[in-house]
Amino acid sequence: MPEKLSRRERDRLRQRQEILAAALELFAQRGYHRISMQEIAEKAEFAIGTLYKFFRNKEELYKALVLEQCDHFEAELLQALTGAGDEIAKLRAYVQVKVAWCQRNLPFVRLFLAESRGASFNLKASLEDDLRQRYYAFMENLAQVFAQGFSSGRLRRIAPPYFLAVALDSVIDASLLLWLDAPERHPYPDDPDAILGLFFHGLLASQDRAGAGGQQLPGERVYEK
Repeated sequence: MPEKLSRRERDRLRQRQEILAAALELFAQRGYHRISMQEIAEKAEFAIGTLYKFFRNKEELYKALVLEQCDHFEAELLQALTGAGDEIAKLRAYVQVKVAWCQRNLPFVRLFLAESRGASFNLKASLEDDLRQRYYAFMENLAQVFAQGFSSGRLRRIAPPYFLAVALDSVIDASLLLWLDAPERHPYPDDPDAILGLFFHGLLASQDRAGAGGQQLPGERVYEK
C-alpha cells in the first residue's frame, strides 16, 4: 500500500499540476515557441523561480507535459484491453476509448501534432526515443489481443498479431487526422465497427461471422455513400 503523502508533498504535486495545466493552455493557444516561462508562471500565478524548482527550462517542462499525458492515455487504453469480454469486445473498447480520449483532450492532441511534426520544432532524441519505445511496447499489448483471438478460434491468422495491431492503430489515427482537419467533411464515426470493419471481414473466423443469434459483426456491414 503506497505511503500517504505529506502536506508538503501534496502541495508540491498540486503546484506541479497547476504549472503543467497553465503551460498546456498557453501552448495550445499560441504554440510552444511563442510562450515564455515567465508567461507560464504568470498564468499559473507563481513566481518564476517556482517553475525552475520543477523544470530546468521550457523544453523539460514540455517533455514532462507530453509524458504525463501519455501515462494517462496508456492507462485508459490498457484498461480497455484487459477488461471484460472476448477479443472482439476488447478491440471495440480499444477503438472507443482511444477516440474518446483524443476528443476529451483535443488541446493537447493539436499541440502535440503541431509541435512534434512541425518543421520548426525539434524534440531531443531522449523524448523521441522514449515515445517510440512506449509505442512499440504498447503495440505488444494490443497484439496480444489478436494472438488470443487466434488461440480461441474467434479470429483467423491472416497476418502476424503485431502487424494487425499496428494496422488497426494506424487506421484509427488516420481517421482521427481526417476528422481534425475537416470535421464536417470527415466526421468521425460513432460506431467502432466502422473502423474495425475495414479489415475484419477477412479476420473473423467462419463460425463467428453470423454472430450469436444472427448478430451482425464487424466487416459484415455494408456502408452506403
